[in-house]
Amino acid sequence: MFEIKKNIVLIQQRITKAAFLANRKSADIHLLAVSKTKPASLIREAFNCGINQFGENYLQEALSKQQELADLPITWHFIGPIQSNKTKEIAEHFHWVHSVDRLKIAERLSNQRPIKMAPLQICIQVNISEENTKSGCHPDQLIDLAKAIKQFPNLELRGLMTIPKPTDDIIKQKASFATLNKLKNDLNEQLTLSLDTLSMGMSQDLEAAIAEGATWVRIGTAIFGERNYN
Repeated sequence: MFEIKKNIVLIQQRITKAAFLANRKSADIHLLAVSKTKPASLIREAFNCGINQFGENYLQEALSKQQELADLPITWHFIGPIQSNKTKEIAEHFHWVHSVDRLKIAERLSNQRPIKMAPLQICIQVNISEENTKSGCHPDQLIDLAKAIKQFPNLELRGLMTIPKPTDDIIKQKASFATLNKLKNDLNEQLTLSLDTLSMGMSQDLEAAIAEGATWVRIGTAIFGERNYN
């Protein structure tokens, strides 16, 4: 418990400092704890330290944790690549999806969202660095995808998400995040939207992301430690 609490305090301090340097309110930047590969017991520890927003990449792992942690009022975010055969369970068990990157997935999520549930909060994942190994729509496809998603009755389009190519160069980090921010602003202007969400920045580059307008920073390693994929 002590290690998790210490890590959360350090991350919150980094967020507060980065917000100050960017002349932003730290309350406008939300911490999403990325708990993939980590046991439910660590999620419970983090919850007891004041965190209630958790992001998961792998559906079956997430569903198991959700069942084990059903007594906690957690808001669950799906942040991993989405296969068509996974959309029903994602639509039924998550509050947010950050990784919608094509029309077929959005349509299935809307059709499979239970009527009794609030609209699913959606971010479009954009492949800013145009890497072949990464998910995300091409920036040139973004307007058409956003235009379609805004018509789906059971989805609420909130903003954009990206995972840029890793680099230690803060200038390059900021450039990628600034590009996503501009894309969001362009969508708002061209489609008369009110997108308010930029899901960008992780343990190694959250400062650059906050400087360029991040509203969600997705933090895993800096809270839970290195991941074990074995």
